[in-house]
Amino acid sequence: MHEPIIDALRRGAAPEALAAAREAVAAQPQDATSHRLLAAALRLGGDREAALSAIDQAIALAPENADLHLERAGLLLHERQLDEAQAALARATGLDPNQFPAYIIQGHLALGRGDLDEAARLSRTASRIAPEHPHVAALEGGVAMRRGEVDRALALISAAAERAPEDPQLRHSLGFAYLAKGHFAFAEQAFRTLLERDPSSRPLRVLIADLLRRQGRPGEAADELTPLLEGRDATVPMQRLVGELELEAGRDDRALPLLRQAFAAQPRDRRNVLPLIEAWRRQGLFDEARTTLDAALEEHAEAADLWRARLLFEEFASDGAREVIARWRKAMPDFVPALEAQATLHDQAGETDAAEDIARLITELQPGHTQAELRLIDGLLKRDPDAAIDRVASLIARAPDPNVKRTLRQLLGRCLDIAGQPDAAAATWAELHAEVVDQRLPLPEISQATPRLPELAPLPDPASAVLLLWGAPGSLVERLAVTFEQAGAPLRADRFGARPPNDPMQRYTTVPGLLDGSLDPAYMIELWRAALPTRGITDGNVFDWLLWWDNALLLGLRPHLPEAVVMIAVRDPRDMLLDWLANGSPVPFALSSPEAGARWLAATLSQVADLHEQDLFPHRLIKLDEIAQDATALAQAIADALQIRVAVPPQQALGPARFEAGHWRHFRDALGDAFDLLTPVAQRLGYPAE
Repeated sequence: MHEPIIDALRRGAAPEALAAAREAVAAQPQDATSHRLLAAALRLGGDREAALSAIDQAIALAPENADLHLERAGLLLHERQLDEAQAALARATGLDPNQFPAYIIQGHLALGRGDLDEAARLSRTASRIAPEHPHVAALEGGVAMRRGEVDRALALISAAAERAPEDPQLRHSLGFAYLAKGHFAFAEQAFRTLLERDPSSRPLRVLIADLLRRQGRPGEAADELTPLLEGRDATVPMQRLVGELELEAGRDDRALPLLRQAFAAQPRDRRNVLPLIEAWRRQGLFDEARTTLDAALEEHAEAADLWRARLLFEEFASDGAREVIARWRKAMPDFVPALEAQATLHDQAGETDAAEDIARLITELQPGHTQAELRLIDGLLKRDPDAAIDRVASLIARAPDPNVKRTLRQLLGRCLDIAGQPDAAAATWAELHAEVVDQRLPLPEISQATPRLPELAPLPDPASAVLLLWGAPGSLVERLAVTFEQAGAPLRADRFGARPPNDPMQRYTTVPGLLDGSLDPAYMIELWRAALPTRGITDGNVFDWLLWWDNALLLGLRPHLPEAVVMIAVRDPRDMLLDWLANGSPVPFALSSPEAGARWLAATLSQVADLHEQDLFPHRLIKLDEIAQDATALAQAIADALQIRVAVPPQQALGPARFEAGHWRHFRDALGDAFDLLTPVAQRLGYPAE
């Protein structure tokens, strides 16, 4: 619906854009985007006042949308207020001064549609007419902000605001620059100055309330908006917004009436349903919730969000829940989420056949539905593994997405394993790994021999709690990490995320540097400590989940971090290789072949054996062979190792079950050469040769 408007705006066809925008508003009067595009079309046609009214209506419908406020700021330009000196300068350069407002307007329109190159071009053209005009700085700053150059934007706009402190456009731009920089208090001050000049401005008041919320002052934000709850300003979005702020401030009794009103006006809008659910929950008004939702469902029987909300107020898998789901299925007989809820009930009751029947119906309605297909495949694996293989192969043939195909091929390997075809299973998994070697991290270089180590320094007093957690691929170290996280320990898993710490523990060059002397061990630890505050650690207490381990790290740990304890997850190395092959690992290391993986795994686990046999540093080996699937046993193992109390995580937090201990023996023929490479280190770690 919006594409014709955007296309006309891009071409500068004002009448065409205006006609299309009016049609969109008529068709969807509650759609903020339609009103926003109407404002752009009106502005392009030169009707600034009507454009301002349209953008205000968009803000009324979506008061929390910061982009709408930014576009409103662009509309507040006083387009033709060039002073005579600027006009004279324009004439001297042979340019038409009357074109300046058009360049500025078109520049802001380009900003609004995200065409930053065009906005920058128009800004340069406008600057040739009036280089010192504050609106040029506002437009340049807007381009810089959209490009993420927040510091440059703030510098441009601040300098212009000093030259023209009363210019409202610059105050707007300055406020948004502070907002982009995260200086919410300064942004609030900038916008309050404007509100003092125009106290009736609803968008400014909404913007200031949002800034108060961002500063952790939701109660003040709600108070700021309270005047807008009367008269024409009392829109449903405003009632909801103030109600949400009251909830956030813990003023539940003030939130509930507002959220009731918003829901009563628009019960199908999920944004009105969710905060009201929370208000009911907090005040224990479960009967009111059931009554209100049942009444709404009488008029809106096909509103899925209302059915989901209604289910929340019944005990899981209770008779009440069954009755609600029965009503839901009657109202929406072919609606997949309702069928999924029904299947969950059957699962809870142990009605496996009925759950599979529902899954089969779901796949007929929605071919390729992931959870339903997995349910059917799991059933086939118990009864007829060969049929499961055929079904997965059929899904692979029909899957259009290459990533989906890869996931299904991994599942095919599992089916082949259960069907007693380990050779085919291993070949399938190995092929998957080999295909993406160039997209994975290279295996870290391992030091060949333990270097001469310095003395272990005495513990500092007081000593911080420092735990270095690690496990090789296939060790299921992630189960220990989940247990720590669920227990509230200060675990940092950021090395595996999008913004890892920039310290030596993250770098491939660390081990070679320690061994050849180019990296000072003391400096290594100093850099590690220096990065802790940026990771949210201010007291020195950290459980650091490492990407890799090498005993060369002991050159720095023994003399400079003696309070640390290294916790290493281990399993039978042959089970580790098999798990790595079948399921991958938390660190996406390249596995070019089972034999290459086995050689690297043998080398790195030999270092673990050295660490343990020679007691090179305070450490705990946690053998997960028999406990990896048991949440209680995992928590107890950690508690015993560290002499602390550890809460038991929910069993489902551990994720899907993995191979049982010793499953590698089923692959003895398929992976015999790789397993032979691992047998010596397996024996050193206490596992039998066969």
